[in-house]
Amino acid sequence: MNHALQRLIARYQPQTLQDWENALKEIVQELVLLGLWRAKFYQHAAFYGGTALRIFHSLPRFSEDLDFSLLQPTKNFDLSPYLEAIRIELASLGFSFEAEPKTKQVQTTIESAFIKGGTRINLLSIGAPEVLHQHLPKPQKIKIKLEIDTRPPQGADYEVKTLLIPIPFQVKIFTPPCLFAGKLHALLHRRWKQRVKGRDFYDFIWYLSRDIPCHLPHLQQRMEQTGHWDKAETLDLAVLKKQLQSRFETVDFEQAKSDVRPFIKDDAELALWSQEFFIGLLDRVNGV
Repeated sequence: MNHALQRLIARYQPQTLQDWENALKEIVQELVLLGLWRAKFYQHAAFYGGTALRIFHSLPRFSEDLDFSLLQPTKNFDLSPYLEAIRIELASLGFSFEAEPKTKQVQTTIESAFIKGGTRINLLSIGAPEVLHQHLPKPQKIKIKLEIDTRPPQGADYEVKTLLIPIPFQVKIFTPPCLFAGKLHALLHRRWKQRVKGRDFYDFIWYLSRDIPCHLPHLQQRMEQTGHWDKAETLDLAVLKKQLQSRFETVDFEQAKSDVRPFIKDDAELALWSQEFFIGLLDRVNGV
């Protein structure tokens, strides 16, 4: 096995099959970021979302998708050369993955792709014990979704973060206050349909636990873009807290807990979740 790959795996010390699968997914995510760096992708785009928090800020929950935003709105953005760079990067370390664009049924400003590969063959690549993966059904696949917002809201701030393995490379990422703005926009306005996305609420607590303020102008830009704010008004902290309280009052927190449980290790983290608990946290929300 490649020495760089051994170093990547050693950080996880996986024991169970689930540990090995999560390690595989996160290693693939980091190699995707490396492939994009080699292809000069971060000259045009920045990384944000839960996986950005997980990789660069030690968010203690697993995150599935890779979310990016172009720095400037771009029509007809071509994702294909970056997908080829990702495929080459993964293959260079012995992985077997496809990188394919998602066919759109409806025209949107989001370009999507899937990084897909067989679970069993790729667990073998990272040295998972045969006794664990031999029980997996052969068709089972690892699937990581990659999304790029090609018409991004303006007003975001960025920083550059460095990863050292498998080689030193750098990723452009939203600053924590702007990441929080994106999370609050999702928490307030994500269309949940029949399933509350509890990961939004978990991340909300994480931001507050680190005293990270929300970048209010960027949140306003996001809300204006989705039709949730009047451009003639200025979003302030008092209004944000009122909107958050209204949202918390409508949430089924048992559904929220069910959504986030597969992504965390300690179920006790969810013991206090209720409308009263989240409303009680609003005094801790700050803005810049």
